[in-house]
Amino acid sequence: MYVLHIGNKNYSSWSLRPWVLMRALGIRFEERLTPFPTGSSFSLFRSFSPNGRVPCLIDDGWAVWDSLSIIEYLAERHEGVWPADPKARAWARSGAAEMHSSFTALRNLCPMSCGVRVEPLPMSDALKHDIFRLGDLWNDGLARFGGPFLAGDSFGAVDAFFAPVAFRAQSYGLTFEGAAAAYPKRLLDLPAMREWYAAGLAETWREPDHEAEVRASGTIIQDLRATA
Repeated sequence: MYVLHIGNKNYSSWSLRPWVLMRALGIRFEERLTPFPTGSSFSLFRSFSPNGRVPCLIDDGWAVWDSLSIIEYLAERHEGVWPADPKARAWARSGAAEMHSSFTALRNLCPMSCGVRVEPLPMSDALKHDIFRLGDLWNDGLARFGGPFLAGDSFGAVDAFFAPVAFRAQSYGLTFEGAAAAYPKRLLDLPAMREWYAAGLAETWREPDHEAEVRASGTIIQDLRATA
């Protein structure tokens, strides 16, 4: 059985991607959660992950690291990760790769913290651009392939890559235009996403650097997490 190493569910957007995909597609795995330490996590995570980061998938003793590499590894072994149609598959891979490499303002200014609600600071131009591009990309996929997911009627890898954005939209009150407006809620309503969210709320770990990033993003108006 696969072993998937992840970080805290409240914080770890990168861990969420393969986790939610595997849960949604019924790919069995053993979860091993290692909380983020204060300061550098490299030495701690290096014991199981070659690059000292999460997520990391272990298959029969063989490590596969980085969320995009994990997704591709799974796609070689399981149906449904990418769409069967070549054009939809190419679009989905492009969308996932863009999420993997871009949207820096969103990552930095709206860090993932599932259990909090934040009144954000006024949006920078860079963040406005990221929000616009997200909506543009989502509307394109939903129109091209008919929805309800980005590349068609089934949840797949491209949706998994945007799953952390759904939590960010919930935490920071981010809104989108057109058909994209309903897409974050559609992701949040998935059973696998509800499972992740419930576990994130139950966590009592607090990592100072992650907490500071959230406080810097605006005013925390609600904290739904279990008491630290």
